[in-house]
Amino acid sequence: MDENEKRIGTGYATAQLAKAFATSTGHEDAETRQRAGERLHRWESVLRGMLNGVLTIGSRTPVAGLPAWVTLEVVRGGFATGSAVAGGPLLPHETALATRTGLPAQRRALFAHHLTESGLAELTALLRAGTYRVDVPEAAALAVVAWLLGTGDRNAALALLDEIGPYADRLRFTPVPRDVPAPGPAVVWRETAADVSARLAGRRPDERIEAMREALTVWNPFADRLLALWLDTVVDGRVAVRFDDRWRDRAITLLDHYERLATVHRRCGKHRRPKENLAILRAAVQDMVDGAGLTARSRGLLQHAVDSMLRRRGRPGSPEHTALRTRQAVTGTAPTHHTFAQLVGDRVADLPPDAGIADVVAVTAPVRAGEQGAPAGAPIPEPIRRIIARGRAGTIEELVAAGVVPSAEVLAGLVPRIAAAATAAAYPDETLRALVAATHQAFGNRRSLLLRNLEHQVRFDELPWVRALAGHRHATDGTRDHADAALRRLGQLTLDAFPATLLPNPMVRQLAALGREADAGLPWVEELAADIFEGTFSGKFLAAAKIAGELLAGSLYERYYGIDYAALARIDDVDRRGRHAAATSAAFDALCLTRAGSGGWHSVAANGTVIEQAQILTTHNLATLVHVGVSPTAGWPDLARRGFATALVLTARIRHNPRPLPTIKDTAYAWRQMLFHLSMPGVDPTAAVELFWDDLDRQPPFVRDRLAPALDGLAHVVAGGGFAADGTARTGRRLLGWAVDRHWLR
Repeated sequence: MDENEKRIGTGYATAQLAKAFATSTGHEDAETRQRAGERLHRWESVLRGMLNGVLTIGSRTPVAGLPAWVTLEVVRGGFATGSAVAGGPLLPHETALATRTGLPAQRRALFAHHLTESGLAELTALLRAGTYRVDVPEAAALAVVAWLLGTGDRNAALALLDEIGPYADRLRFTPVPRDVPAPGPAVVWRETAADVSARLAGRRPDERIEAMREALTVWNPFADRLLALWLDTVVDGRVAVRFDDRWRDRAITLLDHYERLATVHRRCGKHRRPKENLAILRAAVQDMVDGAGLTARSRGLLQHAVDSMLRRRGRPGSPEHTALRTRQAVTGTAPTHHTFAQLVGDRVADLPPDAGIADVVAVTAPVRAGEQGAPAGAPIPEPIRRIIARGRAGTIEELVAAGVVPSAEVLAGLVPRIAAAATAAAYPDETLRALVAATHQAFGNRRSLLLRNLEHQVRFDELPWVRALAGHRHATDGTRDHADAALRRLGQLTLDAFPATLLPNPMVRQLAALGREADAGLPWVEELAADIFEGTFSGKFLAAAKIAGELLAGSLYERYYGIDYAALARIDDVDRRGRHAAATSAAFDALCLTRAGSGGWHSVAANGTVIEQAQILTTHNLATLVHVGVSPTAGWPDLARRGFATALVLTARIRHNPRPLPTIKDTAYAWRQMLFHLSMPGVDPTAAVELFWDDLDRQPPFVRDRLAPALDGLAHVVAGGGFAADGTARTGRRLLGWAVDRHWLR
């Protein structure tokens, strides 16, 4: 059994299940345990399905009995659990429909209802009003049927029903009604108001802060009362000398009060610690009430406690003591972050739950008169404001500028709305265009499956209800221009925001879809997983490398990585491997293997070195972005400087890192992005390297020592030199992310 067979065998699933089980039973945080328990359940489903033959991991149709177009629940690594996202129990609106119509609470009955005259009328009304949500692609199917029938295309509608009908009892094929129309495609958000509301509701009180508040507002005042009781017994500075007739009654009252306080206020344990002043005073009172009296030791402890309390805070009722307790009372009664979370949560609850927050300023405004929990005018704390910011709605550019988008992966999750609008532009009917856009956006949220034999993920036009609309799609020069503009917009935004990060696969898929809409015919290459790599690349990798060669021939990039783009341009052998495989090039495969020097597909690390060479040759889509006209707003020198800054930050994270290899890979990827930027027209690599040395000199010793060989190697190439076969040049080294043996950055 080779490494890839092990990867998609039960061993990987078993390991993930064991990891989830350990976290679900041993983690100190309850919410983390709960999330791990949910992962445990999903991995149990994966493993059970693999063992009983229901799941075929690595196939486009991994779940027996379900076609490729069904949206599946997919866990880490691309493993299907066997569940369909559009399946499961009825949603609230489905249950309400069954109750209202007197139908059985079954999906097939609801499916049939939507094919009646009244059911079709309901769907048509939703479409015309735009008051619906497509949260999974299947939810658009019956709405498409209604639209087709409304336009007289009965044959397409019946053909679609024939294809989806067998799954009517298992899947939901209708959209979710909403109260107001969805915002336009220009508006995006990272989290919905419902997501933000859940985060706010999950904001639990900080036990340490609550204990402190309890100490300030409950136990300190009680300690003052005990101290005042004992001060009434003081003669010439000595405590417990004089007791009047009322002292014992007062003492009993205080002890009773203590029992009530201790029953209700249990966060602060200070009063239960024998060595604390409050506990000493209370124990002495108990001894006197019980008639045991004070021993020499307890009398000494009592005297010390009283003296220290007077010395630190003054006598209860004195100006200094009153001022201190007043300040502490203010602190102890100030609203906590938990209180503010509840207050802001009430504001968010009034917003549409399935959209972002359009007016973040209003939601995070200071406390208004009449709002409970905090004084009017109190500002909302920054941690609560950050939660609200996650739900901010606006253009992608606005969200990036506001710092709401922390990574290229998060950015990729926002772009389906933009790509969806461009994809839907080819449908002339406005109602249909909105439905297709909503469907495409839901499709963009599908998780990728683990696939073998170069099979590709299901594409949007493979969905039966999208194919049924083919006759109503009319691509024009205008719609192609629209897609091309969206492609360049997203590409530039990614470069500007994250110049040192690989394009994540979800973003690559969106760019590829836009490229198809624009009829550009360009290759967009995904990042491949080293643990399932099968030793060959699809033909688009060679095409992407040739585009890179046209741009980078004779450049710093070519010389640094020792590429012969002229020779690569002459590779034209493309064959077919497997019935479902995309075109591949044996010569390109061999070139990557030779450049990696790994000697074959023996391990994950060896696979990684080969994949990295393909990324180097293709520039992992950077050259393709330039080819379609993308250029950074601030210029290539700025991107190069930011790429080097990212490499510095990542290098610092290698130290004391128990898992340094992912960080080393990210460092090398940032370095490669930087080299690409340095190789663009208008960039002076010599001046840039001088600035890099200045930046490196300001770093801690660890970073300087680790990254100096890489920068020295770059300076050597900039000056006209090159690397030896082993990637060294005097004291310099070529920086790569993968290594079969121990990496020199570790």
